[in-house]
Amino acid sequence: MINAPQGRAVQHTAGPAVSTAVESAMRRALALAAQGPSHGPNPRVGCVLLDPGGRPVAEGFHRGAGTPHAEAAALAAARSHGIDPRGTTAVVTLEPCAHHGRTGPCADALIDAGVATVHVAVSDPNPVAAGGAATLRAAGIEVTTGTLADEGEELLRHWLHAVRTGRPYVTLKLATSLDGRVAAADGTSRWITGPQARAHAHTIRAQVDAIAVGTGTALTDDPSLTARTIDGGLFEHQPLRVVLGRTAVPDDARLRGPGGALLHLPEHDLAVVLGRLAEREVRHLLVEGGPTLATALLATDAVDEVHAYVAPVLLGSGPTVVGDLGITTIGAAARFATHDVTRLGDDVLMVARRTQPVTNSLTNPQPAYPRQNGRPSRPTTEEI
Repeated sequence: MINAPQGRAVQHTAGPAVSTAVESAMRRALALAAQGPSHGPNPRVGCVLLDPGGRPVAEGFHRGAGTPHAEAAALAAARSHGIDPRGTTAVVTLEPCAHHGRTGPCADALIDAGVATVHVAVSDPNPVAAGGAATLRAAGIEVTTGTLADEGEELLRHWLHAVRTGRPYVTLKLATSLDGRVAAADGTSRWITGPQARAHAHTIRAQVDAIAVGTGTALTDDPSLTARTIDGGLFEHQPLRVVLGRTAVPDDARLRGPGGALLHLPEHDLAVVLGRLAEREVRHLLVEGGPTLATALLATDAVDEVHAYVAPVLLGSGPTVVGDLGITTIGAAARFATHDVTRLGDDVLMVARRTQPVTNSLTNPQPAYPRQNGRPSRPTTEEI
């Protein structure tokens, strides 16, 4: 293999049938895309170029805002090693963009390079960037979409959700005892989970755009909300620190120390909060607030994924992880689908995702659960 600045040329190997080659190239493109940053406003994209015999000749991926897009990186890698991209097939995880941003349209770059065919995993839902496939077809380039589409959707899950719905993908983190308590009766909560679970939670922090708590948690726990390595240092990427509620954050709070920028939103309406974060291009929001914030988010059907860290501990009393959702019958229970279960030392992490797709909940909020006893259909962060 020959390394290149933003992509690389690939050694020739015996070329399989083209259809198999395309699928294999798409898997490689997905693996390349996963090397890009999971945070930030831009999607993770990978690209592999195949010669007419179906053999990979160059590849590239998007390394973050302001850097060449995957297609441009692959084309540059080919040219830097004397490979003419004319007549090649581009295998790309996301539909090439058709707009001018910090870089030129990828569709135009592929056309100018003389690429003959383009295979895409996922169509771009962003109205600003979409239209690349149509541009390519208008130039006489054959375009197919949907190659390994499920894998592409999974890789881009957070970004696609944010673009399609107009609000961030919300991951709710919970850390509880076996009996669902988040603290003992005297209020102590450090530490319910063990060091492996806590270290894992910090790796998740380093992958998200923002992390949120309510002012109650901010005042009671005085958290720093930083993403820390095992040795106590800070990861290179630090999420935006968001505090929800009208109580001011003290001047000496740890939230004002080293770490990501601090954003205090004195809002009680979660739809407004998510809209404000969307305006700041927050694609993935991690929520680590207490039971009040967790309850408000669940009751507004704003949670897309739950990370439940469960410790083999029994407390018997103390605050529970979620408050009253107004549910009085099992048929109205909030149900998620188990995506993954991982053992972390003595603790267990269950990752569960919502079972129903969400529409734009900012403009058309749809409560997940029926309101009972006159409870409002849109809970707020009033007591956070």
